[in-house]
Amino acid sequence: MKTEKEKMIAGQLYNPLDKQLVEDRLQTRLLIKAFNDTREDEVTERSRILQELIPNAAPDLWLQPPFYCDYGYNMQVGERVFFNFNCIVLDVAPVTIGSRTMFGPNVQVYTATHPLNHIERSSGLEYAKPIVIGADVWVGGSAVICPGVTIGDRSVIGAGSVVTKDIPADVFAAGNPCRVIRSLV
Repeated sequence: MKTEKEKMIAGQLYNPLDKQLVEDRLQTRLLIKAFNDTREDEVTERSRILQELIPNAAPDLWLQPPFYCDYGYNMQVGERVFFNFNCIVLDVAPVTIGSRTMFGPNVQVYTATHPLNHIERSSGLEYAKPIVIGADVWVGGSAVICPGVTIGDRSVIGAGSVVTKDIPADVFAAGNPCRVIRSLV
């Protein structure tokens, strides 16, 4: 039988109050607090914390505090990725981010979701859908990336957009819901 953590990562209904998941989130919150409390000149300490917080990230990941995530270990982050102030990644399911991708301030990346059926939802179970963001992507400030979305390489997401569906490579997309505005090639 699968553990709640295995169900969570697989995108199946799981119990978020499972003892192991509660402990994992607590450890993540402690690391986030330590990271967010560092000063700009504490480069070595920030790097040490980030390696523990997001172990599957390239060593040159740059997060501008404050930053928040659920687990950290569900994030796969390429080289030279930048997150501006106040970004949130709910990495209940895997979040894959390609190299040289940039996130404006207040960007929110949500893999977590809940059943639409109210009876199922009231059980307290939830699930998640993975998110893939390609290489060389620029996500404008205050954009929201919804569960299960893929954003293609080299695309630009306009500020304030709500990305509810996949966005192909090499386009500028914006709006609520986010839609392709024009090609970039």
